Amino acid sequence: MSQPLHIVCVRCNATNRIPAARLGDAPNCGKCHRPLFDGRPAELTAASFDRHAGRSDIPLLVDFWAPWCGPCKLMAPQFEQAARELEPGMRLAKINTETEQALGARFGIRSIPTLALFRGGREIARQAGAMGAADIVRWAQAHTGEGHG
Repeated sequence: MSQPLHIVCVRCNATNRIPAARLGDAPNCGKCHRPLFDGRPAELTAASFDRHAGRSDIPLLVDFWAPWCGPCKLMAPQFEQAARELEPGMRLAKINTETEQALGARFGIRSIPTLALFRGGREIARQAGAMGAADIVRWAQAHTGEGHG
């Protein structure tokens, strides 16, 4: 019997209990019945960030970005590719620092893009600058101890 994990739905923000062994079985949200993971980064706001960072039992990798940032635009497809590789063991999300300035200020984001990795509601690692998908995956796995070799 595997330990249940709490996973927050990116669409309705409901917290779901999913047996760890079933995480890879494409589980759906118990409230809105949509997939909990779709291989794409979630768009988080100040209203949803704390719930995702603090209530999910899987790590949360956030890309702090802005629409006017050239390197951010270049990294966006790389971050999407990384989401396909890292989910469901990790949630990937994007925070637009233009519309969510309070979150950018709260975490002291000085340059973008900046990746920040959270576990249990606390930041455990940070990396500034654009990265390719393979580097994002390697960096995230190295800081969570969930590498595949």
